[in-house]
Amino acid sequence: MIVCTAGHVDHGKTALVKALTGVDTDRLAEERRRGLTIELGFAPLELPGVGRASVVDVPGHGQFIPTMLSGCSNMDGVLFTVAADEGPMPQTAEHLDILSLLGAERGVVALTRADLADQARLAETRSRTEALVKGTFLEGAPMLPVSAVTGAGLDGLRAALAHMLAQVPPPPAGAPRLHIDRVFPVAGSGTVVTGTLTGGPLRRGDAVRLYPSERTARVRGLQCHGVPAEELPAGTRAAVNLAGVRLREVCRGDTLAAPGSLVVTDRADVSLRVLPSAPFSIRSDSQLHFHHGARSLTCRCVLLGRDVLRPGETGWAQLRFAQPLAAAPGDKFVVRFFSPLATIGGGMLVDLTPPKKGRMSRAGRPAGGPGPGRPRRRSPPPLPAR
Repeated sequence: MIVCTAGHVDHGKTALVKALTGVDTDRLAEERRRGLTIELGFAPLELPGVGRASVVDVPGHGQFIPTMLSGCSNMDGVLFTVAADEGPMPQTAEHLDILSLLGAERGVVALTRADLADQARLAETRSRTEALVKGTFLEGAPMLPVSAVTGAGLDGLRAALAHMLAQVPPPPAGAPRLHIDRVFPVAGSGTVVTGTLTGGPLRRGDAVRLYPSERTARVRGLQCHGVPAEELPAGTRAAVNLAGVRLREVCRGDTLAAPGSLVVTDRADVSLRVLPSAPFSIRSDSQLHFHHGARSLTCRCVLLGRDVLRPGETGWAQLRFAQPLAAAPGDKFVVRFFSPLATIGGGMLVDLTPPKKGRMSRAGRPAGGPGPGRPRRRSPPPLPAR
């Protein structure tokens, strides 16, 4: 099972992960020199009654939101951090928006650096944080003061995380899929990719495809947190040693999946929601940054049946991508304003093979019309509130 961290820069995510797991997820020399998480970090976390979970530690700085997005898809739960001595900050709110758009359903809130806050300050931070998460998937979640320095509250946090993950339903059966968030060579073995495995198990010897390209490969070896395995189930962090593909032929943002299991497209009809807190509306023909899995693309947004989507509104749109996208219907995505950069909304991919449509096209009508057994949708499906 996968736990993703979230929260503002310098609110103690990495220090908390180290206190919980013993692993310093800041593996780069620059990260340690600057005291700033730049890349995704990973650590195994042993939890009572649950066993081993995987923690994905994400950057908190606004400059690294695309990296944060690449690590937060397909999480089972969230370890959401707010510094007790500082309270919610800009990336606290933006990370919460992103997690809500990606469909997060459960989490635990850690009020970090509790050793630096007196009781009055701690109470103020708790009150502000409760106001921030009201109406979101974190409303009513455990909110625990902790200190990575003194160890205060860590046992309670482990128990809360274990209880959270015990509520996670079994993953739905399907074909294996892994959004690649890291690529590196291993001497004597070749190309290794990592990501969160979803959909179904992956086995040594399996034939796989690297989407959106047409390259195929074979699974030479598998590991989870350094432990070799013949097979890994869905819902685990996986390192996959690939045979038949060169390092330069794969990059972060590609997707490893069973051949024929994904659609490669240059456009998609989507249900699109603009965040109530978005600083801008989305107008038809807007250029946007599109984030799906670990992939980041630019796209043009053609609104269907209207000229503008204002903050808090949901509507139909056709997104036209500058590069190919590999996806499946029902996948979640996030969009950010092109310039200045800001997270403004997201939604769900509905039709991956639509004809090109203009603003006056009928909204919500999948390609080919409703057809037998395919009822016409007159309004977009509801998406979770922030």
